[in-house]
Amino acid sequence: MPKIMIVDDDRTTVNLLKMLLEMDGFEVTLVPRGSMVLEKAHQESPDIFLLDYHLADMDGTAVIKNLRADPQFARTPIIMSSGLNVEDEAKKAGANLFLVKPFEPSNLSGILNELLE
Repeated sequence: MPKIMIVDDDRTTVNLLKMLLEMDGFEVTLVPRGSMVLEKAHQESPDIFLLDYHLADMDGTAVIKNLRADPQFARTPIIMSSGLNVEDEAKKAGANLFLVKPFEPSNLSGILNELLE
């Protein structure tokens, strides 16, 4: 069962995504703050990350840079999402893919599986 870590402080969004992804066979860990990601990632060893650009405590590109600097997660797929036009910034930080919000949750499992192949 692939493990995904969702980093987002919007409870409604993450609870919906968690439910849908678990139905599609993913093990989901929710992390509401960017500052918690590395510690939780070392505990959970996710196969892929989905993170929001705008977090309450830091922006998502800083989280990506922290993950890419850690040898354990330097090559782990990362998807960043935002309603803002920050795709270039996300890719420069090391994101594999950028999704514009709102995105269709039903398409997410296919996207995740493609990145995990």
